[in-house]
Amino acid sequence: MSYGRNLFAVTAASFIGFMGFTLVMPFLPLFFHQLGVDDVGRVAMWSGLSLGVTPAMTALLSPFWGRLADRFGRKIMVERSLVSFVVIMSAMAAVTKPWHVFALRAVQGIFAGYGALSVAMAADSAPEGAMSQAIGTVQTAQRLGPALGPVFGGSLAALVGLRRGFLVAAACYGIALVLVFFLYDERIAHAQATDDPDAAASVTFRNVLAFENFLLMALVIFTFQFVDRSFGPVLPLFVGAIGTAPARVAFLSGVLFSIGAGTGAVGHHVCATLLRRRTAAQLVVAASAMSAVGCTGYLAASRMAWLFAATPVFGLAIGFGTTAAYTAAAGVIPPTVRGLGFGLMTTASLVGMAASPILCGLLASASIRAVFALDAVALAALALVVHHLGTGDNVKTISPEPVSEAL
Repeated sequence: MSYGRNLFAVTAASFIGFMGFTLVMPFLPLFFHQLGVDDVGRVAMWSGLSLGVTPAMTALLSPFWGRLADRFGRKIMVERSLVSFVVIMSAMAAVTKPWHVFALRAVQGIFAGYGALSVAMAADSAPEGAMSQAIGTVQTAQRLGPALGPVFGGSLAALVGLRRGFLVAAACYGIALVLVFFLYDERIAHAQATDDPDAAASVTFRNVLAFENFLLMALVIFTFQFVDRSFGPVLPLFVGAIGTAPARVAFLSGVLFSIGAGTGAVGHHVCATLLRRRTAAQLVVAASAMSAVGCTGYLAASRMAWLFAATPVFGLAIGFGTTAAYTAAAGVIPPTVRGLGFGLMTTASLVGMAASPILCGLLASASIRAVFALDAVALAALALVVHHLGTGDNVKTISPEPVSEAL
C-alpha cells in the first residue's frame, strides 16, 4: 500500500536520525570536559548555548523552508536537512575548542528542521480519518530513537570515546537519507491538491495564525519543548550532584534519558486512542498537570530512586500531550498550506528548544534545582491557560479529527 510505504520511510528515517542525535548530544556536557572546560558553571553555559543555537537558527528559517516545501515538495527539504546533519556531525569529531562546537551547531541550524517536516509528510500521505494515527506513529519513532540512543551512546562513549561517537551519528543520518530518497514517493500523498495553483501562495502567515486555536496549540508546543529540552544541559550534572559515582554518571544519565524518551513514545502511540474519548484540549490539560508532577519529583529528589520514579510520569505526559497538540493544529490547516502551517508550528517548537537550554544552562550555573522549579511552574500555568481558553465558553472545544477549511 502506498500510504504504508511512505509512512514506513518517514518513520524509519525519523527513528534512525533521532537515535543518531541522542548517541552524542545528551553527553555534550561530558564532551566539554574533554575539551578542557573544568568549571561546572562554564560546562552548563557552553552546553546550553550549543544545544540552543541550532533550534534558534532553525526557528527563524522554518516558515521559509515550509513555504518552499509547499511549492517544491517536502521530500527535498528533508533530504537537504539530513545531508547537513551528515556533514556537521562528521565535523564534530574533529573539534578542539568549545567554540568550535557552538559554531558548527550554529551552521547546522541554517539547514536543520527535518523532524517536523517528516510529521507533515506523514500527514500528507494519510488517508481520511488516519491523520492522528500517522502523526502519532512518526512521533513515536522520534521518541523511540532517543529512547535507545542514550543507552547506546553511553556504552559507545565507554568503548570508543565521545569523539568517535559523532562519526557513528553521521552514519545514522546517512542511512536516514537513503531511506527517504528511495522509499518515499511524494506523488502518491493523499493530501488533496487545490484546483487553483495560486491559492496556497495567497495564504499569508497571518491567515494561518488566525485558524481556530492555532496560536493556543503553538503555545502548547512551545512550552512542552521548553520543558523537555531543559533537561539536556543539567541532567548529567544533577545525577552527579546527588551523590552518584563519577564512573556511573554517563550510564545512569543515559538510562534516564531513555526512560523519558521511551515513555514519551508510548504517549505518542496511545494518543490516537485517547482522542476518541477526549478532546485534544482535555488531553493537553491532563498532560500539562501530569508533567508538572514529574518535574516536582525532580525538584524534591535527593537520590536516584526519585528520578527513576518521576521520569516515566513526565515522559508519558509530554508524549500524548504533544501529539494531541499537533493533531489539533493539523486539523485546521488546509493541506495546500500544511508546509507553511507546520513551519510556523516548528518555529514555536524550536523557539522553545532554543530558549530552554540557553536559559536553563545559565540558571543551572546558580542552582540546578531552580531549572526543575521553573519547569513545574510553567507546566502548571499552561494547564490553567488551556483549561480556560481550550474548553471555556469563549472558545470552541478543539476537535481531535481533521476538518476541511476553505482557503
